[in-house]
Amino acid sequence: MDLATFAVQCLNALQYGLLLFLIASGLTLIFGVMGVINLAHGSFYMVGAYMAFTLSSLTGNLFVAIVVGIVLSVLLGIVLEWALISHLYHRDHLEQVLLTYGLILVFEELRSLIVGNDVHGVAVPAILSGSIPLTETLSYPVYRLFMSAVCLALAGLLYLLIHRTRVGMMIRAGASNREMVSALGLNINLVYRLVFALGVALAAFAGMIAAPVSSVYPGMGTQVLIICFVVVVIGGIGSITGALVASLLVGVVDTFGKVFFAEYSGIGVYLLMAVVLVWRPEGLMKRAY
Repeated sequence: MDLATFAVQCLNALQYGLLLFLIASGLTLIFGVMGVINLAHGSFYMVGAYMAFTLSSLTGNLFVAIVVGIVLSVLLGIVLEWALISHLYHRDHLEQVLLTYGLILVFEELRSLIVGNDVHGVAVPAILSGSIPLTETLSYPVYRLFMSAVCLALAGLLYLLIHRTRVGMMIRAGASNREMVSALGLNINLVYRLVFALGVALAAFAGMIAAPVSSVYPGMGTQVLIICFVVVVIGGIGSITGALVASLLVGVVDTFGKVFFAEYSGIGVYLLMAVVLVWRPEGLMKRAY
């Protein structure tokens, strides 16, 4: 492998890892703060991808579709938390799993009825449709670099939100001791609603920006859910920093595994998870709040 090809694979690993972080950060945030095992999290990624396809078809502009899709995904998260998830906080994890698995079935059926079962594509915006030449024969798409930059920016904003704002202080307090925070007069139910809406929006946004490069197809949420649980376990449940480190590690292992060990690439990330759990059963990072 020459230097240019290696650089392309490194960029691919970075882009894939950062996209995984967007999805996994919402998943680990919901479980770490609210204590809810959300199997439907991958469905929010799928919903975001299908919103990008539908709204960009209607508006003719992916950026407008993303803005509208973010608003709709936040509203979806608020409604779901109010109607369903809020009843699970003091329930057994089995009941959480059953309800959120039921949501997977509901979203898949709605997707089939509204959009159908065909595979769809989303056009890359013209302003980002070019490529940056690396050698005479190799180039790298500008849109993938744009995805990586957006994901990095959101990772920074999420860190600032959790660790440098009053809202983040309330989230950390609610994760630490729900009863004490409620006794002090904080509306913990509102905090949980905002956290769930944020998690849904992050997953949906990841689906929207990934749609032009991965296409939009049935079952895409289930595939990404499995790998995101791997990321959460490796990084440490409830740790945003751990999710970022684990996502980048998974991106590197998966990308270079497909290059060097194509026949066995499917087990690479699971071997990584096994090694990490043997070394650190609690994951790479302890909860940061």
